[in-house]
Amino acid sequence: MSKFRGTVKHSDLEGGRWELHAEDGEVYDLEGAAADVLRDGLRVEVEGKVEKGMMSIGMRGGVLRVKQARAV
Repeated sequence: MSKFRGTVKHSDLEGGRWELHAEDGEVYDLEGAAADVLRDGLRVEVEGKVEKGMMSIGMRGGVLRVKQARAV
């Protein structure tokens, strides 16, 4: 598992999805994040795993499977 910090953003693409705009410049689709951290503009720390070889519908970054997340 790896840790990522960044900002949660909602995207209207394909009916809506939640993304993490990470501090390292990457953008990940959040998969499995709890509702309490899915707020547009919330700064978070996420522990999880990036699925290699799996692209999101937005084709901007990978899918981040969230084990846990918290506001920072």
